[in-house]
Amino acid sequence: MNILLIGYGRMGRLLEQTALAAGDKIAGAVDVDNLEQLPELGRRADVAMDFSAPAALPAVAEFVRASGTPLLSGVTGLSREELAVFDELGRYAPVIHSANYSLGIAVFRRTLEAVSGVLKPDFDIEIVETHHNQKADAPSGTAKLLLEAVDPDHAYTPVYGRQGLCGKRDAREIGVHALRGGTEAGTHTVSFFGPDEVFEITHRASSRQIFVNGALHTARRLAALPKGRYQLQDILFGGTQ
Repeated sequence: MNILLIGYGRMGRLLEQTALAAGDKIAGAVDVDNLEQLPELGRRADVAMDFSAPAALPAVAEFVRASGTPLLSGVTGLSREELAVFDELGRYAPVIHSANYSLGIAVFRRTLEAVSGVLKPDFDIEIVETHHNQKADAPSGTAKLLLEAVDPDHAYTPVYGRQGLCGKRDAREIGVHALRGGTEAGTHTVSFFGPDEVFEITHRASSRQIFVNGALHTARRLAALPKGRYQLQDILFGGTQ
């Protein structure tokens, strides 16, 4: 597979290292400070993998429209309006965006979709995520992804942290809490607190390598698909666009 890397920070360099070790090729690499080079690259890659920053999205979107290059995006911190851009890009190429490409997180999300409907009526729900002290956004994109899995109809109110006299906990709220420190790669726990019992699911990432492995696995599948906007669940577990 021939890969164009967009974003050449720690994640981009690890993608390059892992892809080359697997026999893939790197068609080029650009970062947020030299995005003007994107139009010059044209359609020379089987897939573009973007782990840059929200500010790069307009340039990346224009590149996909012009070249038709399949796009896998793992950029976090995007607004609802920015996320809608990926739907439009599906007219030009196969496109996927996910805040987390870990296969374990994909199973985590699928499990939440299966159990939350059973537990929600009688259980209080809290989400806690922990990341390293260099992470810029909070809550994490993965925490938002898990929140969506628990409450896809947005029937509950997210409460981001609590302080002071916040009153009795509302039965239709979901607490979302962000911890930051050290070199933590990422830990996410969703807790269901019920009468006399607690059900918890936790996923711990030991390093960024799990995100790289999952992203490359997904990119290989994405490159062979027709134009469209895809969800990670569709590609990993089957389903429709």
